[in-house]
Amino acid sequence: MVVGKYPANAFGLHDMHGNVREWCEDHWRRNYTGAPADGSPWYQAHDEVLRVVRGGTWDYGSPQLRSAFRERHAQMMDHDYLGFRVALQLAPIAGT
Repeated sequence: MVVGKYPANAFGLHDMHGNVREWCEDHWRRNYTGAPADGSPWYQAHDEVLRVVRGGTWDYGSPQLRSAFRERHAQMMDHDYLGFRVALQLAPIAGT
């Protein structure tokens, strides 16, 4: 696959669709009612064993291939379609 073959999404990211589902720090909840509005992880759940995984994966059909797909998985699960994304918070640039 050629990286950058398709246009970047609204966040400037290329080729992010359908690779692996990503582990999230949030505890599982069925919906977003009461979720933090500042983007911080959501720990206020009744079940701390289940975590949110998001995104599409190569191992499933089109209904679950959407980047907005989310489901729950136990923390001890290990599958080749589960991964994580490394993120870095950059310091503000002076004068911006």
